[in-house]
Amino acid sequence: MTRVRFPELACYGLAGHTERPLDVVAEARLAEQMGIGSIFLSERFTCKDAGVMAGAVAATTERLGIATAATNHQTRHPLVTATMAVTAHRMSEGRYAFGLGRGFDLLFDVMGVPRSTSASMADAIGIYRRLWAGEAFGHAGPAGSYPFLSQDSSFDERIPVLSMAIGDNSLAQAGRLADGVVLHTFMTDRTVARAVDIVRSAAQDAGRDPASVRIWSVLATVEDSLPEQARLRKLVGRLATYLQGYGAVLVRANDWDADVLERFAADPAVTGHAGALDATGSTEQLRDIRDRLLPEEWLGASATGTAEQCAARIADQLDAGADSVVLHGATPTELAPVVAAWATRRPATLNALPANPGRIS
Repeated sequence: MTRVRFPELACYGLAGHTERPLDVVAEARLAEQMGIGSIFLSERFTCKDAGVMAGAVAATTERLGIATAATNHQTRHPLVTATMAVTAHRMSEGRYAFGLGRGFDLLFDVMGVPRSTSASMADAIGIYRRLWAGEAFGHAGPAGSYPFLSQDSSFDERIPVLSMAIGDNSLAQAGRLADGVVLHTFMTDRTVARAVDIVRSAAQDAGRDPASVRIWSVLATVEDSLPEQARLRKLVGRLATYLQGYGAVLVRANDWDADVLERFAADPAVTGHAGALDATGSTEQLRDIRDRLLPEEWLGASATGTAEQCAARIADQLDAGADSVVLHGATPTELAPVVAAWATRRPATLNALPANPGRIS
């Protein structure tokens, strides 16, 4: 397999909201042509199914790494999820990594499925790995009770598992269990460095090689050539949407001021807006939220400005200890100037990284 040019970089497929899932094919092909190492596929319960997108990308690319980042273990029966992963793994000829995240408690409540816990996620990972190893077994544990689980006794599917993590406990669990860790968008450089330390220390304590866990920083990337409305939605709108969904977790991780979050959450510009701000916020609304409610430090946990300035922020993530960087919230077309700028300054040592986003060697 021909190596990609920038295995340390990834983009998201269908970043944000979409009504045209077919666009992921063109985005993946362009990302591969640009030399981007991997494409990450987030799941939304509209028209962004993780398995369908992974299959489409696997079938229409040859070198691009593919990551589910992320799905949730309780939204599918474990046998269905394990089958999805094996299918994507084989269809991509080993370019696929399977990713799990905690998700949103309120969404799970209205769906009528159990909330995620650290114990249930760890239990689910164990189930998948046993299935991928060809085992047949009954199971009762935090992820559920299943009288009999089996795929194929001949299986020896070595599918990397990615864990999405933000809080200390989830970071430590990822270090103990996962092949790769995907940090959260809008983590400061100091928080990225701290998260890396937690992951690697937990791996070492578990008897693993700390360097064997591939850590991805996720960097909101909003380059100056984009129209103002797009820049505001990708930066202000995206951060605001995260703060609405689980702001306390992100604020605590970054050691930001909780009083600022409280004022943000209570402001009429936020409480009076229906829908996600990154999808439906107007230019005027987002300017107002930026100017009155969001500190520059919070918005600065991103890559903005010229392509060269954005490329410098990629370097900052690697300096903080991350192995790789997901350029978040932008399409491959939008990322082209940033990737070109990065090509002029990247260390040659990064060439050794594999394209599969869940592997470090």
